[in-house]
Amino acid sequence: MAVSPCLGGEKKHWWLHNRKITRKYIREAKHLMATQDPSDLSEALSLIDAAIAASPSLEPALELRARCLLQLRRFRDVADMLQDYIPSLRLVRSGGGGNGNDYSGSVSSDNSSSQKLSRERVKLLKTSSSSGSASPPTFKCFSAVSDLKKKVMAGLCKSCDKEGRWRYTVLGEACCHLGLMEDAMVLLQTGKRLASAAFRRESICRSDDSFSFSSLPISGDLVTTSPSNHRSAAEFESATHLLALVKLLIRRRTAALAALDAGLHSEAIRHFSKILDGRSFAPRVFLAECYMGRAAAYRAAGRVAESIADCNKTLALDPTSIHALETRAALLEWIRCLPDCLHDLEHLKLLYNSILRDRKLPGPRWKRHYVQYREVPGRLCALTVKVQELKKRVASGEIGSNNVDYYLLMGLRRGCTRSELERAHLLLTLRHKPDKAMMFMERCEFYDHRDLDSVRDRARMSAMLLYRLIQKGYGSVMANVLDEEAAEKQRKKAAAVVQTHQVQESEDIKSLAPAAVFQGVFCRDLAAVSNLLSQVGFNQPMALKYEALSC
Repeated sequence: MAVSPCLGGEKKHWWLHNRKITRKYIREAKHLMATQDPSDLSEALSLIDAAIAASPSLEPALELRARCLLQLRRFRDVADMLQDYIPSLRLVRSGGGGNGNDYSGSVSSDNSSSQKLSRERVKLLKTSSSSGSASPPTFKCFSAVSDLKKKVMAGLCKSCDKEGRWRYTVLGEACCHLGLMEDAMVLLQTGKRLASAAFRRESICRSDDSFSFSSLPISGDLVTTSPSNHRSAAEFESATHLLALVKLLIRRRTAALAALDAGLHSEAIRHFSKILDGRSFAPRVFLAECYMGRAAAYRAAGRVAESIADCNKTLALDPTSIHALETRAALLEWIRCLPDCLHDLEHLKLLYNSILRDRKLPGPRWKRHYVQYREVPGRLCALTVKVQELKKRVASGEIGSNNVDYYLLMGLRRGCTRSELERAHLLLTLRHKPDKAMMFMERCEFYDHRDLDSVRDRARMSAMLLYRLIQKGYGSVMANVLDEEAAEKQRKKAAAVVQTHQVQESEDIKSLAPAAVFQGVFCRDLAAVSNLLSQVGFNQPMALKYEALSC
């Protein structure tokens, strides 16, 4: 059956009309995005969505949508849109095997993941760009023909590389704000390398006449460049600065983890504190990971209060952090604070049940987790048994709330003095004040400002619980110190009384002893001596010994 000419004209007219509408939407969206106003950006996003609905594979519309989401600080939407380009997600998928939910598995070691990402970085480039940048080994000719070949190949590959180059820079910036530092480093380096290669090909494609004196501006004339060149230069510069910041943060975290693995706890704490107490802002997820690393270092160093405080900050930033809940529960069990330990274990049990109910780990697909999905049933069974055992111990009265080891909580030794206790209490109070415990939010970068109130409430509540525990510990330890001081005073008083009795007894014994015999007294006239003794009132008898003296 032949198609009538009018029907073909209608199809062609519909296609042309659709193309014109799409171009109109894109042009209006560009003008709205140039204002940088949130309301205009939202309107531009709706126009771009309409253009994508008309032609889903239109590359300029996809680029504008990703950049508009980036300007609206909707980084999660950017990551969901371009999740096929996230290197860590590609690695887990290509690693394959097992359950379909294993792509949300944990990354156990940051160093190994960085090495894998560096190897995967080579595979991110398309085959067209790699074939255009390298010449076949069998092609050998003179320099003129080689230059001509480079120009032709650069011209052929120019459109292919320009098509998907924006994905790496846009997704790299989004991954940096989401805390995926290794992915951000790989993507930004790839985008930077693609931009440098494109600039080299563009310079090769130019003829020698384009660099003549006629093309240079005359004195007094202004040099005019296209807005696309300005945007490319600004984008390249911002990507370079962002890449330098990402590398600095990764380098410091790697040094901290290496010191922690080597047993240098103070060194690990120092490196983590450089990240957490620095002046520059850091993503929320990355800060949560660093707080968890410093909590592990504090725990290994025996500083329980500081470790619990860092776990509190991690849970304030990420309430579904399984690692933070397990660590805080273990610390509370260590100091025999079983009611709070049971509260954390029950929370962890609810989290495991929700994971099994939803059949996936919490959060988006690209989020890293401490455990894998296939490990959750076994962990839930072990956790249930542990909770039952702790409840039995509490019910039997073996360990109660009055038997908390406050010495271990405050980092004191048994039998400490009052000055040591007051110094430790002052330091812990100044460091873990509820008002000061929320100051870490000033250095945290939130991609969704609606989470500020919830994070602030969780941080205040956990800080209040820790502060009350410290104050209760101070009162308990101070009571013990006062009792020891009173007992010491009693011991000293008893010792003084015993010593006084001993001195009195010795004096009484001396007074009851017989008078000593004076020997060696030489006197010619005994009558004169007796007369002198009677004059001074000496009326006691005196034992005398008479001996004959020979002349």
